[in-house]
Amino acid sequence: MENEKKEKWLNYLSVTTVLVAVFATLSTFKGGGYSTKSLLSQSNASDQWAYYQSKSIKSYLCEMQKENLELQLSNSSNKENLEDLKKRIAAYAEKIKKYEDEKEQITKEAKSFELLRDESKSHSERFGIAVIFLQVSILLSSISALAKNKYIWGISVIVGAIGIVYFINGFVVFF
Repeated sequence: MENEKKEKWLNYLSVTTVLVAVFATLSTFKGGGYSTKSLLSQSNASDQWAYYQSKSIKSYLCEMQKENLELQLSNSSNKENLEDLKKRIAAYAEKIKKYEDEKEQITKEAKSFELLRDESKSHSERFGIAVIFLQVSILLSSISALAKNKYIWGISVIVGAIGIVYFINGFVVFF
């Protein structure tokens, strides 16, 4: 009779260990996916900020050119030259406005990539914590099976449950 109880208990231990191992595998997979998404989003944000810098440089060069032409305009007395300078100044003013508008759009895109990066990182961290708890649970289950100790298995189940809560939290981020 004693052997039957031990066997039945060991069957439950085996089932819970397998379930915890499945959750650990899924946590590792999802955490890695979110980690990759975080890295890609960071790369995209960096690309957008580099693009922003190039637009800033172009805008600055246009501003310098415009100021130079305005200086020439103030020093010029030739009427034909005045009209040409005014047209060129207006063209540079349009380019400057275009660059400023583009920089606003680039900023929005870069910040959206940064937000996506931060959200992905948050999910990844939670899955990472889940993996830790789930692996410790598997370890405790193994020790419990070797020592044939139900109390260690009980602790393993509790630690595994915490890991499963973090696994679920990896998807919905409720804490």
